Amino acid sequence: MIRIDVLRKRYPGQDTTVSAVDGLSFDVAQGQLYTLLGPSGCGKTTTLRCVAGLERPDSGTIVLGETEVYSQSTFIPTHQRDLGMVFQSYAIWPHMTVFENAAFPLRVSGRRSGRAKIDEAVGEALELVGLAGYESRMATQLSGGQQQRLSLARALVRRPTVLLLDEPLSNLDAKLREHMRQEIRQLQQRLRITTLFVTHDQIEALAMSDRVAVLRDGKIEQEASPQAIYNEPTSEFVANFVGATNLVKGAVLDWTTQSTTLETKFGELVAVSGTERLREGTEVTVAIRPEDLTLRDSATCGSQEQNMWPVEVMFSSFTGAVTEFKVLTESGQGITVRAPSRDATGQRHVVMHAEPMVCRVLPDSQVSAGA
Repeated sequence: MIRIDVLRKRYPGQDTTVSAVDGLSFDVAQGQLYTLLGPSGCGKTTTLRCVAGLERPDSGTIVLGETEVYSQSTFIPTHQRDLGMVFQSYAIWPHMTVFENAAFPLRVSGRRSGRAKIDEAVGEALELVGLAGYESRMATQLSGGQQQRLSLARALVRRPTVLLLDEPLSNLDAKLREHMRQEIRQLQQRLRITTLFVTHDQIEALAMSDRVAVLRDGKIEQEASPQAIYNEPTSEFVANFVGATNLVKGAVLDWTTQSTTLETKFGELVAVSGTERLREGTEVTVAIRPEDLTLRDSATCGSQEQNMWPVEVMFSSFTGAVTEFKVLTESGQGITVRAPSRDATGQRHVVMHAEPMVCRVLPDSQVSAGA
């Protein structure tokens, strides 16, 4: 439904041009919610604006459904593209009622629609987002969450084939953001509308998406399912950006197809092996998620268990269901550990443990031993 091929967009800088989007290519299947995730300046919003027709790329191809909307010889303007868009600022008309805001795209579309058809389409859109009965209310009388729903209704009123979401939840408080995240995802799945979603919030991306593309400097660093992005990052950038992680440097002592044994500053570490064979002495980085580490009393630890290291708990932070610990290894490396609060230890000197299967050698971290 959406096809982007080698898209490029540059902006003039002080001394040279800046590549906001640098050869980006990806496909979004019918009915998918596809997320562009990344920090500010990575090119995600520029890409979305190019798809919307609000920016003109320098080169590449954009296809929506069966229609080529941009190429070197084609540029179809925004109002002729079959899409709806929800902006970060909602862009609600304050002097209009809820009904008039939702009906606005129909009135300016150039299509001749009778009052009865407009009433029906607006009624259906407001019903979808839970605003039925609010038709006569002024937009300024709505809460933040209701304004966000109204913006979504306005985007859906024409029943577009593609929905574009430009960080639509960033202006909501945490509790409402979580609620609206679920509502948008459920609505998108119910309508099976192809959606391109832009966000810098990793939780939103993981919770709402069918596919996630992590962007860095205008390029895709990794594209995969949310589960694979989180559990199998292919670079330090992705491991650090998508969720908290502990990065441990080490040199390879032994490699098999099942496991890799490394020497690290705080002792021997056994990690799950990747697809590439690693030579002895190769320096690599291992990623371990804080929730995959456990803290134990040394008396409960078996002598034959792998990946056991004595640590000192420096401080803990209770956040409700989860308690986060900052611990220090004997070599002085700080490590973050997260545990269910009901299982949290109160001891200061404990043993940290990680199963080998949760310790992953990052594929792009390999450095030759002699380098």
